[in-house]
Amino acid sequence: MKKIIFTEKAPAPIGPYSQAVLVGNTLYTSGQIAINPKTNELVLDDIKTETKQVMENMKAVLEAAEMTFADVVKTSIFISDMNNFTSINEVYAKYFNEELAPARETVEVACLPKNVNVEISMIAIK
Repeated sequence: MKKIIFTEKAPAPIGPYSQAVLVGNTLYTSGQIAINPKTNELVLDDIKTETKQVMENMKAVLEAAEMTFADVVKTSIFISDMNNFTSINEVYAKYFNEELAPARETVEVACLPKNVNVEISMIAIK
């Protein structure tokens, strides 16, 4: 059975997609970018601040599904410039126990929505 997950603590979808979908005990999240859900404005001060906003948005989606970063088994990170990888990884690492960190890929892409620098999606299992 499919359950749509939505929280006002993360940016609302701007198209025909959901913040996340829960199927059984597995959560599939849509990609999050650095939109502040309170102001609906992009947070692009610097790459670390941008990444933190992405992770906080993801945290809100996970919490709406009654999960945490400890439940995440796979992440996908899309970045516009691989030179930002170290800074993104530094912020990302603060949200996971390194010994139990999820599988992940990081891919440089030509362009992301709203010309942001980073987008992250996750799969979590409770």
